[in-house]
Amino acid sequence: MLEVKATAKYVRTSAQKAGLVLELIRGKKAAEALSILHFTKKSVARDIEKTLRSAIANAVNVADKNQKRRLDEDDLVVSRAYADQGPSQKRVRPAPMGRAYQVIKRTTHISVCVVEGAEREAAAKAARTDKAAKIAKAKSKAKPAGAPARAARTKQSKPERLKKSASQESK
Repeated sequence: MLEVKATAKYVRTSAQKAGLVLELIRGKKAAEALSILHFTKKSVARDIEKTLRSAIANAVNVADKNQKRRLDEDDLVVSRAYADQGPSQKRVRPAPMGRAYQVIKRTTHISVCVVEGAEREAAAKAARTDKAAKIAKAKSKAKPAGAPARAARTKQSKPERLKKSASQESK
């Protein structure tokens, strides 16, 4: 299984903004991820698209050079895509009454990894999703013993609860 990585360093955006766009392509086929990035309105999508194209080109080059075989873009899946925080530039902006405000210009390092074998990656992702769904379903079925009584008690106002408890004690 072939895994290739490409990194774009010192991209002028925050890692948090880049991470929002990277979530869209994680686990998708490379061709589908490129089309998603092409139509995403965030400005960082262009830099991520450039990095993804570089990763695809690296994978094709490695397969051709080292393994002596042709690799198609349709066979690749985005396995990992993440943004690390880069160095921040600190600048000074003039403010009223002779003061100065600090402006922090953030940078990020974008990394995209592509893996050969769309079928295996998609099957593994589906298995993880099915397992998570089963766990959530099991948790929703198992309710604590006093849950209905607690829910009914919280819906009543305090004077009503006091009246009920007083009437129960007198019986």
